[in-house]
Amino acid sequence: MSNDARTEHDPFVALQDSPEFADLRSRFRRFVFPMTGLFLAWYFLYVLLSVYASDFMSTKVFGNINVGLLLGLGQFVSTFVITILYVRWADREFDPRAAALATTIGDDHR
Repeated sequence: MSNDARTEHDPFVALQDSPEFADLRSRFRRFVFPMTGLFLAWYFLYVLLSVYASDFMSTKVFGNINVGLLLGLGQFVSTFVITILYVRWADREFDPRAAALATTIGDDHR
């Protein structure tokens, strides 16, 4: 079966080949890939500091709280911040476009 014949009978394939879907996928990647790279760089920096800069990581900030503990807690904070940013971005940019594309294939194909 040729691609044209397959596209004609399968609305999902037609949707996937559409410029609107390509734009949606591109927008998703432009947000997710940099955020993932940023988080991984931050995480690996934390791991490398804990392995190779133990004196720095054990530097007391106040009481029994040291730099390593603060950076470790920062990992959790950054995870929540990235999640909140993604949810806001998806609500504003991604989900409305995805919903509009979903309506193009109709309710009988959902």
